[in-house]
Amino acid sequence: MRLLMLGGTEFVGRAVVEAALGRGWEVTVFHRGRHEAPPGVRSLLGDRSTPGGPAALAEDPGEWDVVVDTWSAAPRAVRDAARLLRGRARRYVYVSSCSVYAWPRSAGHGEDAPLVEGASADAEQTAYAQDKRGGELAVLDAFGEDRSVLVRAGLILGPYENIGRLPWWLGRMARGGPVLAPGPRELALQYVDVRDLAEWVLHASERELSGPYNLVSPQGHTTMGELLDTCARVTGGAAELRWTEPEVILRAGIQPWTELPVWVPPGSDLHDALHNRDVSRAVAAGLSCRPVEETVADTWRWLQDVGGVAPQRPDRPSSGLDPEVEAKVLGTG
Repeated sequence: MRLLMLGGTEFVGRAVVEAALGRGWEVTVFHRGRHEAPPGVRSLLGDRSTPGGPAALAEDPGEWDVVVDTWSAAPRAVRDAARLLRGRARRYVYVSSCSVYAWPRSAGHGEDAPLVEGASADAEQTAYAQDKRGGELAVLDAFGEDRSVLVRAGLILGPYENIGRLPWWLGRMARGGPVLAPGPRELALQYVDVRDLAEWVLHASERELSGPYNLVSPQGHTTMGELLDTCARVTGGAAELRWTEPEVILRAGIQPWTELPVWVPPGSDLHDALHNRDVSRAVAAGLSCRPVEETVADTWRWLQDVGGVAPQRPDRPSSGLDPEVEAKVLGTG
């Protein structure tokens, strides 16, 4: 198989590239050159956000079995790439987001749930949900429903994470001492290890699947307790988890998801949107999710390899709780 990865030097793109190389695929990576591409690929340089940026891609004579695209900004960049490649690639896989579903989202929503309005394939960058839906529309316009796969990912964790969620928890556990652990312990979580996402994308490409897929773990794959217990254990066990009721956290003005990454209060619309969706279609199409212990341990190992500080995407806010706020809520400050 021949893969063209648009991006491919960070997080999701890098995981897809490494998985493809592991299968013996021929891989071309089109990227801006800000980060070194994985060894074993052919690189094309260009910036899709600038006029004339895809010139190297347009001038290259290559043809591919599949294009994988993770673009999150202006949908017009997806439009331009998809139009450029529709005669040179058999299939286009767009890593979209569960954010494309209209708000509020019902518990257990599937791929047929209502979608956000106001999206356009021709748009400049606006809001994340509309941008991702605009990217979907761009792919559908160029490749049609039969030659496109829309990967509506949820929470993505694992090595190379540049968003700051699991790396923040690992760093916090490594510092030790009393840790504000947002309850309840049995709160169900849905996420996908980036490597499992990558393997599924390649599997879908080989099987010539098409259409939209919610891509996170099945409901109840792990819990908040299992996640944080594992983080505490792999970092050396110096952290003392102090489980705190959601009401206490919210009264303190602490923001779910951002200040306490991954966590959102049970019973909320946000929890239904992020940790309560139907993934039966992806599972039937081959999605397999590794245990939380493997995701956490491998992410900690990678984090140590890069000096203990994870890279941070400049277009995403930083995650984590102010130590003074944590101490005040726990009564240790």
